[in-house]
Amino acid sequence: MAKTPDSAQSNADESKRSRFSRAPKAEKPKKVKKPGRMKQMVDIFKMTRRYDPMVTWIMLGAFLGLILVSMLVVLLISPGNWITGLLVGIPLGLLGALLLMSRRAERAAYAQIEGKAGAAGAALSSLKRGWIFDEQPAAVNPRTQDVVFRAVGRPGIVLVTEGPSNRVKGLVDAERRRLNRILPNVKVTVIETGRGEGQVSIAKVTKAMGKLKKVLTKVEVGAVNKRITSMGNKLPIPKGIDPYKARPDRKAARGR
Repeated sequence: MAKTPDSAQSNADESKRSRFSRAPKAEKPKKVKKPGRMKQMVDIFKMTRRYDPMVTWIMLGAFLGLILVSMLVVLLISPGNWITGLLVGIPLGLLGALLLMSRRAERAAYAQIEGKAGAAGAALSSLKRGWIFDEQPAAVNPRTQDVVFRAVGRPGIVLVTEGPSNRVKGLVDAERRRLNRILPNVKVTVIETGRGEGQVSIAKVTKAMGKLKKVLTKVEVGAVNKRITSMGNKLPIPKGIDPYKARPDRKAARGR
């Protein structure tokens, strides 16, 4: 059946419109709404209360205690002006309760990770400014999962161990010899994490590091870290293979 002139014209118009029509706009990805500050605080409080049931009463005591102290101080200065004491005490009580909750929450967080692999590294991640910390362990025993983490700061080089003292001693000695070879004049301190005698709990690792005597300047800290980074970590070589005597397979290189 032959096409009529009108149908041919309409087909041509449609092809032109389809050719020059704009491409459909891509849908914008929906932004993931971050939880508000209030919801974050509620979640932290719930997490803390699971590991520290007394936190509710401690926060309430701090809140009411600070209000009472504020009112007494204001009444001593201006007798009968208890409203001012209340207006001053409520914000102070809220601040004190939140500070106590933050400390208890930190303890609860450490209690959750203590004894697990990588707990020492997680503790070091909360170090304050002035420390350079590598997230990757400096030494690892794949069989026992014992690790040694390294941090560089003004007290020098600090090795933080994770594992029983008798097992991790070999890793510490090897890392100490390596550091003394490339940085013979830099102090190396070892902190063992755990609950045993002479060990430091995960929650107190950063506090123990902060008490160490400062022996380096800020410039020297950067230089020491660059020296360690330039050496890199040596990967273990399988036993029975001498990399200096290994010869390439020429047949495999030719594709045979």
